[in-house]
Amino acid sequence: MPPVRLGAVAGHRRHRTILAKRENFRAAFAGFEIPAVARFDQRNVERLLGDAGIVRHRGKIEAVISNARRAEELVEREGSLAAFVWRYEPHAGDLAEPQTMSTSPASVALSKDLRKQGWKFVGPTTVFAFMQAMGLIKDHALGCTTRPEAQRIRDEFHRPARVASGPGRPGFRR
Repeated sequence: MPPVRLGAVAGHRRHRTILAKRENFRAAFAGFEIPAVARFDQRNVERLLGDAGIVRHRGKIEAVISNARRAEELVEREGSLAAFVWRYEPHAGDLAEPQTMSTSPASVALSKDLRKQGWKFVGPTTVFAFMQAMGLIKDHALGCTTRPEAQRIRDEFHRPARVASGPGRPGFRR
């Protein structure tokens, strides 16, 4: 499950608790495969509500399923999740000092866009954490020993190109 969805389940819970249950979530949510989760129905919701290995909150479980469906729509429209999300990468000069913020103008904008498309539990703080995890926001503390390696990887990363077509149309690729 991409962090945006696992983050949706986490809400205000301690992320350490959620991460400790990650493998339970992986098993419960079909290996985090978007098409499989998008096909979940009410029987799956009831099964998940009975799974003691995950957070059993009906609204959040239903949000994960709904968000998987929204993700499929987004891929159909944009070509890939990555092409859409990376449009919100902030310029380095727009970022605050590392480890000082839990939201940013970019996370607020992406959150608003996702919510406008029907996504749930994707507030600016959850989206900021997702952007950190995906590398859109470089938030390693200045003295962090992995900061130079993270920067090297970031420098070598090729951002995805936006594909403005869907299946059956020219230019579509997955």
